[in-house]
Amino acid sequence: CAVLFFDLDHFKALNDSYGHTAGDAVLREVAVIARGALRGVDLLGRWGGEEFVAILYNVTQDSLLRIAEKLRAMIANSTIRINEKNVSVTVSIGAALARENDTLETLVERADRLMYRSKREGRNRVSV
Repeated sequence: CAVLFFDLDHFKALNDSYGHTAGDAVLREVAVIARGALRGVDLLGRWGGEEFVAILYNVTQDSLLRIAEKLRAMIANSTIRINEKNVSVTVSIGAALARENDTLETLVERADRLMYRSKREGRNRVSV
């Protein structure tokens, strides 16, 4: 299995510009888009704030990267209607494939660190 840990880029600025009600609507729309990017066997949940986590089953390094890139692209190529404006958002994704000695905590921590690497390297990207 693998974990995708992803976070909306510049979400605070979106909340500050459009308000928390709009921010909540964006989070709901991102969840719908993410669900469409994942397979039926995968699990998706909101971790907290603007962070999401997905658990993917029966994946290889290559399929993990393909799924994560599909998720990133689907969100980046979507627009969300807020206050009569079309708004685009992006996500930074950390993707970690489980290792033999991983626990749930070590796997999520690694995916989280990879997500922050995506942010440091320019956002709207996947780090595996």
